[in-house]
Amino acid sequence: MTVTVNGNLTQEEVNAYVEQIKENNPDKYFKTIELTVDGEFVDVNYTYDEVPFERIRRITGYLVGTVDRFNNAKRAEVEDRVKHTLACQSCSLEDIA
Repeated sequence: MTVTVNGNLTQEEVNAYVEQIKENNPDKYFKTIELTVDGEFVDVNYTYDEVPFERIRRITGYLVGTVDRFNNAKRAEVEDRVKHTLACQSCSLEDIA
């Protein structure tokens, strides 16, 4: 996270603004925070960073992100699964309509 200060603020004031922003937005990841002193006021602008996303799948009856913690039998079950597709290679758009 990058904090930019335009104007005169002490480090304590900067830390207080950053903590307040984090408390008001607990689920967010911040990319930048810009504090601009405008007389007696401080304008606060911030941008969010990308949220890490973990894919969760249903594998052999379990909701998992990875199979790292599966034992050998469950791993074999995952490898033996039949993957189904809906693609029809002999079909064209005219056949569907």
